Amino acid sequence: MQTVQSITGAIPVLHSGPGCSSRLFRFMSGECGNQGEGFNGGGQVTSTNTTETEVVFGGETKLRKTVDSALKIFDGDLYVILSGCTTGIIGDDIDAIASEFRDEGYPVVSAETSGFKGNNYYGHELILKSIINQFVGQVRPNVKKGLVNVFSVVPNQDPFWRSDLEEIKRILTGIGLEVQILFGNESAGSSEWKNIPNAEFNLLLSPWVGKETVELLKEKYGTPYLHYPILPVGGKATSTFLREVARFAKLNPEKVEEFIRKEEKRFYYYFVGLADFGTDLRGKLPSELYAVGDAEYTLGAVNFLVNELGLTHKKTFINDDAQGETLRKSIIAQAEKFVPAIKGNLFLESDGEKISRQLYESIGNSKKAVIFGSTWEEIVAERSGNYSVLFSMPLSNDLILSRTFIGYNGGLHIIEELYSGMFKAKKIKKEV
Repeated sequence: MQTVQSITGAIPVLHSGPGCSSRLFRFMSGECGNQGEGFNGGGQVTSTNTTETEVVFGGETKLRKTVDSALKIFDGDLYVILSGCTTGIIGDDIDAIASEFRDEGYPVVSAETSGFKGNNYYGHELILKSIINQFVGQVRPNVKKGLVNVFSVVPNQDPFWRSDLEEIKRILTGIGLEVQILFGNESAGSSEWKNIPNAEFNLLLSPWVGKETVELLKEKYGTPYLHYPILPVGGKATSTFLREVARFAKLNPEKVEEFIRKEEKRFYYYFVGLADFGTDLRGKLPSELYAVGDAEYTLGAVNFLVNELGLTHKKTFINDDAQGETLRKSIIAQAEKFVPAIKGNLFLESDGEKISRQLYESIGNSKKAVIFGSTWEEIVAERSGNYSVLFSMPLSNDLILSRTFIGYNGGLHIIEELYSGMFKAKKIKKEV
């Protein structure tokens, strides 16, 4: 649901019990920086609101009527049927119903998204593939030089997704690419999705989420892809990322370096301003880094905080619950390649209670720790007398409208968030 609502013009149609959408919305919005509604409906999305009657006799007739009503009431470009747990268990054929409407010329697709089939990361990719197969379809590509589709952060699961995608598009456009970002304010909506086959290449900016999608696009349309497994944060990492993309896309190196020089000049102009602050308060600032979040966001942040800001890495916990030993080993290998200091202290763990216990044990009596994590880790920091920065789900005690920790701008923002927040929390104080 969060993925569909992040596409301008897309309408989710839930085939589920009453309450599912409102609970999802409360989590997506309230526990993700209080972001408010997406394109359509927030918690009041179109739903069949199945009851015992549909469980006993089947809910396909009700779903058919609900989709028909949605088509009449909502001015959408794309309608996506999503199944809940109960309808998944009883086996209603939502694919057949979506196909019926497509045969009549309506842009309706379906995805079997029963909660027991996987978490949000797997559900997100399931939606990507469903839209590509059923909405974009089998077409002959008309490849356009310099056009790239970007598959990266998961909307809402990344609390900063809106501005993150804007920053990714900004820096890629800056080196000469035409960017289809597919979600959020910088996307043209369904027309961008229809234009996916015409891209010169696809960019997967993620450790693992989206890998099946770019493989599908390679098979379906022959589109090559670049897999860059870590989000760029700060000066060094962002410049390295842009040069790698430029080499893959065979861009004009002079134009690329011109953009990088301009961005680095601005970034380090502000970054140098940290010197006096750090010197004056060096004995009071936290230096021991702990991080908790998904692989996509956490590894990029840790890379910057360790390799450019100079914090001492202690422990990182990756909690997106990637399935399969091969995939888990790949995430660890990617992390150790970009952040060598993480080796031996990276843990793939999705149990919040286990993470909290390990944090308490590792922090001990130290008062020099800073934890980048969720509202749960904020509690650990408070109880241990340390400091936290909110940057992963669940994120309750913050309002996020336009904030990013990605790219050149994101590197500066993460510094501000870290140190200005310490003054507000009265963890540090300058004598006047």
